[in-house]
Amino acid sequence: MNVAVGPTVYPEVNALLAHLLNGLRGILGDDLIGLYLYGSLSLGDFDPVSSDVDFLAVTRAELSGETLADLAALHARLHASGQPYADKLEGWYFSRAALRRPAAVEMPQPTIGADWPFGPQQPGPVWVIERHIVQEHGLVVWGPSPRELIDPIVPEALRVATRALLRDFWARQLNDPDWLRTHDYQAFAILTMCRALHTLATGRVATKPVAAAWAQRTLEPPWPVLIARALTWRHDRREGDMTAMLSFVRWTVERAAEEEKEKGIANRGGSGPHPRRLRAAPPLPIRGEGEE
Repeated sequence: MNVAVGPTVYPEVNALLAHLLNGLRGILGDDLIGLYLYGSLSLGDFDPVSSDVDFLAVTRAELSGETLADLAALHARLHASGQPYADKLEGWYFSRAALRRPAAVEMPQPTIGADWPFGPQQPGPVWVIERHIVQEHGLVVWGPSPRELIDPIVPEALRVATRALLRDFWARQLNDPDWLRTHDYQAFAILTMCRALHTLATGRVATKPVAAAWAQRTLEPPWPVLIARALTWRHDRREGDMTAMLSFVRWTVERAAEEEKEKGIANRGGSGPHPRRLRAAPPLPIRGEGEE
């Protein structure tokens, strides 16, 4: 059994995780199998100003209503503590059996987030990607290696999950994008599109900076300029014109849909997709700094 004294290089994050682990062990006892970090902390691109603390807690069995109430109270106490990063905790609770079932992405699981209270939610296709990150790169806070609990995710499963995420979530945001109005959230959307395109092309999951660098080398204008701007916007809370960002999201969604259609044709015996450079987008005005 591994117990990580300091799973990260950030003392304040480690202190928060120690409080979380102590609370979980007090509530779950021997039913807690492991506690793991994923996301930016495990991939190496954690931003102390803007990143979340993403965690996965694995239990021996499904949790009772009483236990869920105790966990909700624990997270409420942590959030009210004022401890650094307590308001940045985002995570999931999976039983060991559910963690191995692909269908679990469609079944509500207990979760807590910076923008949502503790309670059951459907993980959806993004969990296929996050489960891969835990399996490949997860940091152990307490428990066995995550590779003992999670089966490897094949590249095509990552592509399928990415297309589903673009189709089922991001396509809808084009009709209701108000939450993306500030520059930091526009940066989140733009860099998420870079990661999606990178995964579709390579079958791998990269950090946002790595995916952004890849996209700047690979995509034709005007996207490289927009991506460069996004990399400077991650801490910028000012509102800005969303036209270029939404155009990039739309282009990515449409490209993924086209690829999905082509794969369907190939599976039915058609010619399928052929190698090609990522096509240029229609020219868009990219406003300069200070212009809105």
